Amino acid sequence: MAINLNNLFNSLSKNSKMGDFQDLDHIDGLSVSTTCANLYSEKRDDLVMFYFRKGATHASVYTQSKLISENIKWNLKINKKKIKALLVNTRNANAFTGKDGFKGLKILAEDLSEELTKKQNEDEDKPKKIEQDEILFACTGTIGESFPTEKIKKSIPELVKKINYTQNKYIWMKAATGILTTDLKPKLAMEECYIGKKLVKVYGIAKGSGMIYPNMATTLGFIFTDATISQSILSQLLKHNIQKTFNAISCDGDTSTNDMVSIFATGEVANLNLTSSKDKKLSEFNSALFNVLLNLSKRIAADGEGASKFVTIKVKNCKTEEEAKKICFSIANSPLVKTAIAGEDPNWGRIIMAIGKANVNLNPNKLLIKIGNILIIENGKLCSSYDENEAAKYMKEEKIDLLVNLNLGKKEFSAYTMDLTKKYIEINSDYRT
Repeated sequence: MAINLNNLFNSLSKNSKMGDFQDLDHIDGLSVSTTCANLYSEKRDDLVMFYFRKGATHASVYTQSKLISENIKWNLKINKKKIKALLVNTRNANAFTGKDGFKGLKILAEDLSEELTKKQNEDEDKPKKIEQDEILFACTGTIGESFPTEKIKKSIPELVKKINYTQNKYIWMKAATGILTTDLKPKLAMEECYIGKKLVKVYGIAKGSGMIYPNMATTLGFIFTDATISQSILSQLLKHNIQKTFNAISCDGDTSTNDMVSIFATGEVANLNLTSSKDKKLSEFNSALFNVLLNLSKRIAADGEGASKFVTIKVKNCKTEEEAKKICFSIANSPLVKTAIAGEDPNWGRIIMAIGKANVNLNPNKLLIKIGNILIIENGKLCSSYDENEAAKYMKEEKIDLLVNLNLGKKEFSAYTMDLTKKYIEINSDYRT
């Protein structure tokens, strides 16, 4: 597979280094190919395909927005247990494009099924016809613009031609870069674990920088494993692990029409037979999946549009996890809290405000608040040892930790966000111009 390294490095942030990312390599049963479909004015990879030559069991979670993109509508109609391909385009969300947008996906599915069937006949001892309903789509970009069906259609032969059955770090980097929109950095993560005595891989890439807030999972995320796991178990594992990972991040409190996180298992590792998502033999895999999802989630929050700070908010000792989550996101989505963090101002009064408006019953006299290791509020009042200068110095760090302790129960939740800077306004006011 030919790699245009200039294209790759030019599309990365100047502050991003290849060494910042894990060395994802090969997963049996998967091929990754990228190309430029000229969806942007500048030349860059903007079309990515994941091809499963023998098929892959799969599961997805989608946006809970009441207005969803045409590709989500397409995917929701797919009921095959195994998928043969996932096609991802950037620049265009294919949302509010009506019948033409959905028709465009049908045209692309027809072409892709035909081209991949030819590839099967060329490469496989027992070739199989690739059906249109064995293809999933992911779209990301601007809402309401006509879907560029013809541009993508013209690029399908090139994508198929680039199929190479061995991946390496550069190919994964090209794929992770090819799905970006306003992101500054690609997001990749990996874990290895055992199911019984079989070593399996869990790899993932994601994109997301704005319009990020949980109501399913946020933004786009694609997880791949060579393990043998049924669709029903994959679905249960994904839904469980999404709650404290992709459902624990926020950039700006807005939920996209295109949110989608999917997991694909190629089944190339013949691990032990699994009958339940709670099987003890899955404990390592479950942890590995969680770690990959959390790693990707944090990378998304850290790369939020215009971000200069990565913020972790932990709310603990609540009566219920839901109450802890409400307070977390009341803080994470507060423009006043986020702008104070951007201005490196330890304005703890804004944190108090955000806690109060979360509509959670609490006892002010038991409240504790910390910024980093600095105790600010204890037993509902300002700590006598609190030093504003020390707090201001801490606020200059790139990673900010906020802790809220209600001292009312045993439940907790952590959320991840970023600050709100002038750059965020510039990016979104100039998004289409």
